[in-house]
Order: sequence, then C-alpha cells, then structure tokens
Amino acid sequence: MLSIFAISSSLHQGTDVDSPDSFIEGLDFEYSFKGSDFSSYGEDLSIIYVMTGGTEGVFRDLLPWLLEKTRQTVLLLASDHSNSLAASVEILSYLRQRRIRGEILHGKPSYIRSRLEALGKVESARRQLEHTTFGVIGDPSDWLISSEVDREALSERLGISIQYIPMEELLEEFSSLRDEVAESWDAVVRDPSLGNPTGLPSALKESIPGAYRIYKALKGLISAYGLNGFTIRCFDLLTAVKNTGCLALAKLNSEGLTAGCEGDIPAMISMAVGRAACGVSGFQANPSSIDPESGEIVFSHCTVPLDMVSGHELDTHFESGIGVGIRGHIPEGPVTVFKVSGDLSRHFVCEGELVSNGNRPDLCRTQVLLKLPAEAARYFLNEPIGNHHIILPGHCASVLEDLLK
Repeated sequence: MLSIFAISSSLHQGTDVDSPDSFIEGLDFEYSFKGSDFSSYGEDLSIIYVMTGGTEGVFRDLLPWLLEKTRQTVLLLASDHSNSLAASVEILSYLRQRRIRGEILHGKPSYIRSRLEALGKVESARRQLEHTTFGVIGDPSDWLISSEVDREALSERLGISIQYIPMEELLEEFSSLRDEVAESWDAVVRDPSLGNPTGLPSALKESIPGAYRIYKALKGLISAYGLNGFTIRCFDLLTAVKNTGCLALAKLNSEGLTAGCEGDIPAMISMAVGRAACGVSGFQANPSSIDPESGEIVFSHCTVPLDMVSGHELDTHFESGIGVGIRGHIPEGPVTVFKVSGDLSRHFVCEGELVSNGNRPDLCRTQVLLKLPAEAARYFLNEPIGNHHIILPGHCASVLEDLLK
C-alpha cells in the first residue's frame, strides 16, 4: 500500500491539507491519503505531497522526526499549481545539502505511476535488507587486498550487520557430523539437486559425501547465528578437510540464502543487494579475458547457484584438482553485471547479454561469455571494484541504481 501525506501553507486560502485534491484524484493509483497525520510515516512506501508553496519551513521542522522513523528516500510529490513544484525544488536542494536521499515526483500521471511502481520495488528491497546479519566465516582470502568493508556504512545505509565467525567453528560442526546422515551415500543419491552421481569417476564420487557434509555444517552455523547469508574463506577447506565448499554454496544460494566465496565481503553484499532488488540469485565470478573493443568478457568461477542454471555437472575443483566443483550452464539472454564497494561509496551496474557457456580446461568450471558495451568492458581495465563481480539474470540496472542512490 502507498501512503500520501501532505503539507501546505496557511497563506493559501481554501487548501484542505487533510483531503485529496483534484490533482491527487487524477493520478489514478491506489493509495491511502493520510493528510497532515504523519504518525504512520515510513510504515509503507510514503510520499509527501507538497500542496503549495511556502511549505519549506514546515518541511524543515518536520524532517528530524521523519528521519527517526525510517531510512526511506524522501519522496516529494509536486503538482503544477500553487507553487508546489518550486517549493519541492527548494526542499530537495535542502536535502541534498545534508546528503539525505530525496526525489521529486512530477509530470504526467502515467510517468508518476510508473515511477512509483519502480520505487515500490526499491522499498521492498530496502525492507528485505534491513536488520539482516551476514556471516564472514574465516578471514577474507589473503589475495583480496582491495576488498575491505565499512561496517558502519553497511549498517547506516542498508541496515546490514556483519558477524565474524572463526573457521574453527565450521570445522567443529563438520567434525560433529562424522556419524550423521551427511556421510551416507544413500542421502546424497536421494538429493535431486545432485543429479545422478553414481556414474562419476571414483575420486570425484568419493569426495561428494564430504562436500555434502560441508553443506550440512554450514546450515548448522546459519541456524546458530541466525544468518541471512555468509561468505567463507573456502580455500582453507582444501587443506583442513581435503574438500571444497562449492557444492554447499551452489545449494544454499538456490535455497534463497546468499552464499559467497573466498571471504569476499563486498561480493557477498553485492549478491545480497542483487537478490533483494531483483529477486534472483547471483553468480560470483572473476573476469578471465576481456576484449575492450568489442565488449566481450569471459567470466568464470568454481561454483554457481543451482537455481540459475539449466543444467550442471559435478567436477573437481579447478585450482586444486580435489573436492567437488560445479560446471553450470546458465541460460543465454539478458544479464546485469553488478558490484558495490565495501564502503558503498562506489558501484558498477551494466546490462548486457550472456552469449554462450564455455568449457575451457584452463579456467574455473563455470564459464560464461558476456557481451557488454565497450566502455563498460574498459571499466575492468581502468577502475574496477575488486575482481569478483556478480552476474544477475535479466536486465535490472534501474532498480539497483535507485536502491544505491
């Protein structure tokens, strides 16, 4: 539901701030008109109708109270009469000076309706992210030298908190499952997401129960800490338990959690934002080759969410040749490449097309060829935000841009 609140100046005779006027009634969308009663502001998508000029001081006095109520972008609805737009422009300028997000809704009713539909998706995403907790299991991988995070910015901007969890806790959970069903080959074979593992090479087949145990151990930590997602220093598992987290991450992402690799916190946050805004899982991947003239980029990584693929095969982990990796086949078509920096000061969003899937022996198991605008491809060679980027199915740049304003 959409709520419309209103402010007006006492100098404008005949204006009833507590009743919708002809402008509001002509917008032709469903709303609840609250008038001057701001007590429920922020409980759903909230709009302030600036009915007249001379309301700038009224808004200024109201603003501190509004900011205590919600993180929402301040949405100002302006008509083309009674100096409504002029007052809205002054108010928006005031907000910008104080680095407070705001926007004026003004124009034809069809434009305002379409903009409100888009902003409704943004507000839904904000609410999904608020009061969420994401885990970092083990430290970020040593090679992620540019992937620091500002926990205060994450909390203030998106309502996200970070929980650091020692790798030892996961290993203890893994060890505690030694005699549980996670080791049972029968349980693995019954898992529909794994296909039919019975015909695999013996070395890979022998690794699957351990990879499945890692999945079960991660689910235990998720439950214990109340996590909405996590990223894991997954390469430590190669030495600690002679296996990988690739299968676990592929399954957990497909179950609606955000599950990232290598302890990369900005990549994890990007995956979480992408899921909240676009309603889909994201593929965390490295750029492996770039043609800056054509805009073609090959991305690859060792695992992929199972709900993103039209099919997949199990293989070993690329770098180590041990454990279980995932070779997924992502459907061709529109995609969005996305990444936020760890302090949310920068982001990259670009729409393109997934042209084909690959199977090169010298790259990680899941490989895709994307066609992006040439200037976007050159971003990776001039000003990248870390190496991992998130590939989302569909064209969803506009909602991501709105969410990160």
